Amino acid sequence: MSKEKKLVSIIVPAFNEEASLRPFHEAMSQVTDGLPQYDFELLFINDGSTDKTQAILKELAEEDKRVAFVTLSRNFGKEAAMLAGFDHARGHCAVVMDADLQHPPHVIVEMLEQWEQGFEDVYARRRTRGKEGWLRRRLTMLFYRILARSSRYEVLQNVGDFRLLDRKCINALRELRETERYTKGLYSWIGFRKKEILFDQEERRYGKSHWSLLQLSGLAIEGLVSFSKAPLRIATVIGLLTGLGAFIYLIYTFIKALAYGDPVAGYPTLICVMLFLGSVQLICLGIIGEYLGRVFTESKHRPNYLVEEYQPMKG
Repeated sequence: MSKEKKLVSIIVPAFNEEASLRPFHEAMSQVTDGLPQYDFELLFINDGSTDKTQAILKELAEEDKRVAFVTLSRNFGKEAAMLAGFDHARGHCAVVMDADLQHPPHVIVEMLEQWEQGFEDVYARRRTRGKEGWLRRRLTMLFYRILARSSRYEVLQNVGDFRLLDRKCINALRELRETERYTKGLYSWIGFRKKEILFDQEERRYGKSHWSLLQLSGLAIEGLVSFSKAPLRIATVIGLLTGLGAFIYLIYTFIKALAYGDPVAGYPTLICVMLFLGSVQLICLGIIGEYLGRVFTESKHRPNYLVEEYQPMKG
């Protein structure tokens, strides 16, 4: 590695991506060959894959001295895998991208241009989302709107993990060691000079997505709870409104009893009110439980991931 050139790390989380790794490496090589003014580190994070991902990474490391990989002891999830990438990246900057080629490698050229102009977080906003299902698309946009209105920090809409981060940003993200991570929110939290570029998301060419609608829903809940106290405030407001409604109904019942007597009636109404109040209580307890569960997890101070094998680049 020449001393004059800046080192750019490409962080690629990979879980069961045996079909994508070689095409991805070829596509990246075509881009990096056109950027001789930089040195590159292709850092793959094997997130506990059960297919041939590990074997292929070893082959690529033998063939290309720029290839490095970190193998985690099990599947810790993409959030932990990205943190492992930040911890092991050696570059002056790093580009986070997926191995399935939905993130076009040629966009890195524009990212580097903006980085050279002084921007420290160059994020790629999707111009199109590909052949994404209607329901999934609508739910995703709804989540971003809710999070934007409930969070104190600006969480960018329609922006994923595809971005270039300056070493300042990488070091800042390495300091944030919470177990319950929502990295898209952390990008906003750390600040620094940001620049948007647009790209067209490609279709997944190899393998299949590992994100189900249920997993995406869990990630959405994680984002809301991690970066907003709004659910707790909503629970408080619901409690206040319910209490106010109960008080008004109490006054109404008292006046009605004074004016017309109190015959034995209203059993259906009583049942409905009890069920409604019980449901409100369970919802509020569930919201509190989400926050309490995260406090419990963070209090253990367990590491975000465990490394089984690390092979740095040979260049």
